[in-house]
Amino acid sequence: MSNPTADWDKVGDRFYRRVQLYTAVFDQDLELDNYVVAGAPYGGALALYRNDEKLQTYRSSQATKSSIDIYSCAGKLIRRINWDKGSIKGLGWSEDEKLLVVTEDGTVRCYYDLQGDFTQFSLGNGAEEHGVKSCRFWSTGFVALLSNNHLVALQRYDEPRPKLLASPPEGKVHSWTLIPPAYTLSRSVEVLLAIGPTIHVIDASESDDRMLQNGPFTHTSVSPNGRFVALYTEDGKVWVISSDFQNKLSEYDSKARTVPQDVEWCGNNSVVLAWEDEVHMVGPNGAASKYFYDGRVHLVADLDGVRVISNDACEFLQKVPDVTEDVFRIGSTSPASVLLDAADQLEKQSPKADDNIQLIRSNLAEAVDTCVKAAGNEFSIHWQKQLLRAASFGKSVLDLYNSDDFVDMCETLRVLNAVRYYQIGLPISYDQFIRLTPEKLIQRLINRHEYLLALRISEYLRLSPDNIYIHWASQKVRHSTEPEDAICRTIVQKLANKRAISFEAIARAAYDEGRARLATELLNHEPRAAKQVPLLLSMEEDELALDKALESGDTDLVVFVLLGLKHKLPLASFFRVLTPRPTAAALVESSARVADTDLLKDLYYQDDRRLDGANLILADALGQTGLQARLDKLKLASKLVHDSREHGLEAKSLDDAGRLLKMQDAFEKDTGESFTGLSVHDTIHTLTRLGYASRAKRVQTEFKVPEKAFWWLRLRALVTKRDWSEIEEMGRNRKSPIGWEPFFTALLSAGNAKLASSFIPKCTTLPPADRIEMWVKCGQLVKAGEEALKARDVEALEGLRGKAAAGAGGGGATAVAELERMVAQVKGGK
Repeated sequence: MSNPTADWDKVGDRFYRRVQLYTAVFDQDLELDNYVVAGAPYGGALALYRNDEKLQTYRSSQATKSSIDIYSCAGKLIRRINWDKGSIKGLGWSEDEKLLVVTEDGTVRCYYDLQGDFTQFSLGNGAEEHGVKSCRFWSTGFVALLSNNHLVALQRYDEPRPKLLASPPEGKVHSWTLIPPAYTLSRSVEVLLAIGPTIHVIDASESDDRMLQNGPFTHTSVSPNGRFVALYTEDGKVWVISSDFQNKLSEYDSKARTVPQDVEWCGNNSVVLAWEDEVHMVGPNGAASKYFYDGRVHLVADLDGVRVISNDACEFLQKVPDVTEDVFRIGSTSPASVLLDAADQLEKQSPKADDNIQLIRSNLAEAVDTCVKAAGNEFSIHWQKQLLRAASFGKSVLDLYNSDDFVDMCETLRVLNAVRYYQIGLPISYDQFIRLTPEKLIQRLINRHEYLLALRISEYLRLSPDNIYIHWASQKVRHSTEPEDAICRTIVQKLANKRAISFEAIARAAYDEGRARLATELLNHEPRAAKQVPLLLSMEEDELALDKALESGDTDLVVFVLLGLKHKLPLASFFRVLTPRPTAAALVESSARVADTDLLKDLYYQDDRRLDGANLILADALGQTGLQARLDKLKLASKLVHDSREHGLEAKSLDDAGRLLKMQDAFEKDTGESFTGLSVHDTIHTLTRLGYASRAKRVQTEFKVPEKAFWWLRLRALVTKRDWSEIEEMGRNRKSPIGWEPFFTALLSAGNAKLASSFIPKCTTLPPADRIEMWVKCGQLVKAGEEALKARDVEALEGLRGKAAAGAGGGGATAVAELERMVAQVKGGK
């Protein structure tokens, strides 16, 4: 195996390496000089589009059709997108490998899955009127330069809201670039425009002239961390300055008479210039290295290096990582380098292996860590193994060593080697992988339909494979030509034992493809009703959606469906849906009772629920303010129940309510008091209280109120009124329908014990003990004694004597003497 430093070049005091990733990338007939090439970050796909501004050799009509070709870095064609939407002025990628295409009229297409599916929006802000001239992209957005020098910025692709930046000065724009929002103080994108001899910095609010004098600058490029700017002058010099334009860091004279095709940063510490077949790597302090190629090359900048794309090869230029330099640099005596040599001696079964270990014994843990990290930065599988073998040898010597990093690196390298394989063509470096994350790498494999590899990596890294299965099934329903039953059966069999798989997403893909029946079949396998129902509604499967919601037992979900159906269907159709579903009808009824009485009336009418409908109209009548309106409502309610034999009592009650309303209206006019809304009993009570006894009697007669009830109402009203004389008048009757005890109780409660006591003798049906107690409550102990004397109740008399002696009931000594006389009389009689 060749020495790992064979492809290293020293540029100034640092080493750079040129790693050959793939060979024979493109067919020799593909003239890269005539194409615009845009590469996705993190070793992503390449998009090629024929440059409209270049003269081309004659081609047949079939060959002249424009297309955007998406390739892997190994030259494998992933997708060809036919293009007939106008001149392309911007071609770029987002960090999650979405292809952005910007046309001259400001139309933007975002191809989100490498398979031709896209979303589209317009830049507006004068783009259609003035036309887009060019675009610059960053990880989550881009800026478009219009022909009038205005700049339109888009911060996010998922929520496109194009905004116009501050107005730049007039003049020819020789070159321009941008600093992403993450690296600016304002947290807004900043654009660097090379106009005339200087650079103008434009952000959302202002345009600032940096007062440079050495322009015009034909190329401007910003480092990945936003701290440095590379400027290429007309006389072939490269300036590297700080992004705040305060410090000039280095200068390099390319001595070239032509302007380079590309100027890109290689990481954050060197600039790469590319002419047609020549590349200059410019390091710190103006040092440089040159590379020559057989044909046109394109540069694709990445996080930690630059991909050099040509017909013959795809190479990766990068600064040699510090740990790699530490291990492999010629003459290195670092612990990691010694450990690698020790592992090599061990393979040769040389005793020098132990000597080397003893030399670095105190730094052995550091050497192991360095070898592990260096293995991660190697693209060569051979040197990965050598470094890991050295690390394994070193940690076996150590008494205590945490092997987690070693194990993680072994897993990571297996993943990286799998995706770097030429049939996959994702030459991602270790640093890029850490920044991208395993989940997003798997998503890139899914977008390339590399499902098997994605599943194996998910299993290997202990990640959820759900998205992989869903994407595979979604593509199956979109593109398979098999019968729909066979497609459904295949998908269900494959996913039968997979938990947490959302069949709703697969069914939605089928529905979007126009396969409604297949979507319905797939939804039957979705266990979560909340996922099923919204899609069924959008598919116009209204009744099925309602049934699924009812089966779930989720009332909120049922109400959601019912609200949608109510707004969507005619009322009669809506009620027909409810008829065979009593649970749904009950929910509609309960919600309508609170919020929509008109709907409730229609529901009762549809179900022929006359009494419920009449009750609803009656409640409405009570809420009316005018007499005639109330009477009209009552007539309507009465009409509903009159036609039914089952509701004769209710019909009579409604008729009575109408008559009562009329009488109450007359009473209000005569008395000035409010009667509306009172029952018959309350009306009688109020009339009696106000002194309108004859009218109260008329109400009793009109509504056939029983005499007993009438007496009760009259008694309570008179007590409330404190009309003692009228109560006395009632007491002169020989008999009372309610008896005389209620009179006694009501009067005593009202505080009129004297009048209450007059009714005690009338309570002849009560036993003597109760009458004795009544006299006591009135405070008349002597009268109570007389009652006890009649009953010859010695015990009651003695009790009364005790109360009199204690001063209860008043009367004093006289009462005591009288009671003693009664006690003696009863005892003497015995």
